[in-house]
Amino acid sequence: MKEVAATRFVAPLREGGSLPGLVEADDLGLYVLKFTGAGQGRKTLVAEVVCGELARALGLRVPGLAAVRLDPVLGLGEPDQEVQGLLRSSGGLNLGMDFLSGALGFDPLAFTVDPREAGRIVWFDALVNNVDRSWRNPNLLMQHGDLWLVDHGATLIWHHNWPSAETSAARPYDASDHALARFRPDVAAAAAELAPLVTADLLAEVTARVPDAWLADEPGFDTPDALRRAYAAPLLARAAVIHTRVQGAAA
Repeated sequence: MKEVAATRFVAPLREGGSLPGLVEADDLGLYVLKFTGAGQGRKTLVAEVVCGELARALGLRVPGLAAVRLDPVLGLGEPDQEVQGLLRSSGGLNLGMDFLSGALGFDPLAFTVDPREAGRIVWFDALVNNVDRSWRNPNLLMQHGDLWLVDHGATLIWHHNWPSAETSAARPYDASDHALARFRPDVAAAAAELAPLVTADLLAEVTARVPDAWLADEPGFDTPDALRRAYAAPLLARAAVIHTRVQGAAA
């Protein structure tokens, strides 16, 4: 994952509960920035990287990710005290996602998705236990006819309680409220295609992209690499069987 430096804070984005912001960086790119000082902090950023890079490796569309170094002084001119406080508390590395210019929020009543693509997305969301892709809040964008996956902060819920991670990761996935459930997702076909791709080597590659700074000092883990292995293990086990535990989205 590339690293860039934020050069300008453009605007807060109030669509999400974590209050992301739009920033310009020294590579002249525009990024939707998720802050270490917001909500559940760095664990949200770890989930975004692991899920985003894994989805990309499986052929799903996810905005490009970057580690964005933020100088808190960029927020001094921001009139909103909440935003200014967030910027002050988020100095250092934060997570940026490529800004998809012209993208529209996905509306399951306005767009159609074929069962194959719907199945691939539902299977992936079951794999990472994404509880935040409902018809109420799809976290999907449409750009030039393509469907993009965004906002994976509410995934990998077992990393909030590592001692129970194995039990938590074994639970079924309820897709009855999923934004794509109405499109008859072919989860079985998706599993046949995607599950063999989720290997120990791929997960090691994906978790290696998480900056050490977001993995340091986690209770119960001596090193960032030990924590990376803990992130990989439930995903490897889950990939082989999760299609049999998806509820409410039969093709």
